[in-house]
Amino acid sequence: MIKVTVWNENRHEQKNPVVKDIYPKGIHGAIQEFLEKAGHDVSTATLDEPQHGLTEEVLNNTDVLVWWGHLAHDEVEDEIVNKVYQRVLDGMGLLVLHSGHFSKIFKKLMGTSCDLKWREADEKERIWIVNPSHPIANGLGEYIELEKEEMYGEHFDIPAPDDLVFVSWFEGGEVFRSGAAYNRGKGKVFYFRPGHETYPTYYNEDVQKVITNAVSFLAPSGSEAPKYGNAKPLEAIGAK
Repeated sequence: MIKVTVWNENRHEQKNPVVKDIYPKGIHGAIQEFLEKAGHDVSTATLDEPQHGLTEEVLNNTDVLVWWGHLAHDEVEDEIVNKVYQRVLDGMGLLVLHSGHFSKIFKKLMGTSCDLKWREADEKERIWIVNPSHPIANGLGEYIELEKEEMYGEHFDIPAPDDLVFVSWFEGGEVFRSGAAYNRGKGKVFYFRPGHETYPTYYNEDVQKVITNAVSFLAPSGSEAPKYGNAKPLEAIGAK
């Protein structure tokens, strides 16, 4: 059983009745429900909780952290970002969703601006599976089609992914690298694009399958931590 913490700002749900109507339990609550049905041990945390709900105890007991943010990236305390960053390097998986591309933690892990083009115009999104052998693509067809979504377009200012799993096409003509996986220290990071708050994207079965697959993929491997610093030779140096 994988221990998952779903983190969400939970601000749109408080400010926008449209979002509240779509996600009455919050975006975090909707994600928690289908991950629990998949057999995972899931808890949630939100921005306005003490330490944003991400205490050392919570982080140390999290195998995979799911991150959704948008309105208040700057309100996330740097101390918490640094703790999450270190946990990723130590082996915790991080799944960054939609507008989390601009979060402090994703930008810190990527080392770039993570900027992009965007547009809200109720556009069709077709998410093409460009790496069908990747574990995150398990159980999917050739593509996922969403009737309405916010457009994100290239150039997406991220490093070249270690694995590119999805590429999106939008009705207005743009394309976007919408499923990108990275190795960071002992941990793994996956960015998955769809999930604008005013659309019921997280109820889509294929989107749920991607997130569920990603949680399994991102879970710690249990491998031994590498040793750094001064090292004694394994063999006698200069021996004849």
